[in-house]
Amino acid sequence: MIQERTYSQRLILFLKGLAMGAANKVPGVSGGTVSFVFGFYEEMIYSFRKINFKAFKLFFNGRFISFYRYVNGQFLLLILGGSIFSYFTISLLLDYLLINYELYVWSWFFGMIIGSIYYIGKDFGDWNLEKSISLIVGVSIGLGISFLTPAKENDNLWFVFVCGIIGVSGMTLPGLSGSFILILLGNYVLLLVDSVNVLFNVIMSLLEGDFKVLSDPIKVRYLKIITVFTAGSAFGLVSVSHILGYVLKRWHQIVNAIIIGFITGSLGVVWPWKTIIYLQEKGNYLIDSKGNKIVENYERFVPNFLIFETWFAIFYIVLGVLLILSIDFYGRKKK
Repeated sequence: MIQERTYSQRLILFLKGLAMGAANKVPGVSGGTVSFVFGFYEEMIYSFRKINFKAFKLFFNGRFISFYRYVNGQFLLLILGGSIFSYFTISLLLDYLLINYELYVWSWFFGMIIGSIYYIGKDFGDWNLEKSISLIVGVSIGLGISFLTPAKENDNLWFVFVCGIIGVSGMTLPGLSGSFILILLGNYVLLLVDSVNVLFNVIMSLLEGDFKVLSDPIKVRYLKIITVFTAGSAFGLVSVSHILGYVLKRWHQIVNAIIIGFITGSLGVVWPWKTIIYLQEKGNYLIDSKGNKIVENYERFVPNFLIFETWFAIFYIVLGVLLILSIDFYGRKKK
């Protein structure tokens, strides 16, 4: 599973990490789907599974090179480095596009997910009763999640840690959006917007030699929150990957059928033609600690095919499908 990579292969892997990180931040889109389509999902699960007692023993005994090789360190650094870097680069661009061109962004992702379903399912083989039931279970869970009502924001550190464990599922379970789950838990804005922005500002201030930011109680609060969230995410990555590695080894086809179902069910979240519904209490919108309205869910509707905007959105859906098909074509040609 562990392989030596050329410089170009390392660069491509870093770019794949960028794509996965960007997808993880968009509610409804799963970074795990990106890893599945780009062909590094199983190596990612394998690498996270190597973070175990033996790895810690190597590390604390000072055998850092052996530790690095044992956990497939080059792969993890490139993928996670790309994902983290994406939160301060590609994700900021996505935030801008979602605000100004929301319909087209959702359309593009909708098309990519349709393409991903084909990409993953094309070589699946025969569909027996067991696999079909697994597919239906996956679709049902995916659709069910998309219609749940979010909770209110909760900044208790124990809950933030739990959010890290659950929210990281978007990386390890294709089709389940970690960002959307954080919306359901009420902490999307707190953890992936406010805390990330504060962390970025603190880092920039420290680089400029301004250490007063570390005495700002508000900034310290957000730094504690993102630290605990990161710890929960790291714990979730390792623990969930161990579970997934176990079930993938024993029930590979069934797990893949459920994953295809998850991805199919996620289409309900990324349906392009929708309006946001906000939580209300006695006629007033509920807001989080930063004054942002709390999303309840989306009201989906049938597009109007008599307007140009709809056909332009369909163009982006086709573009998203073609992007995945081109990745498939490139992969086949390379073989």
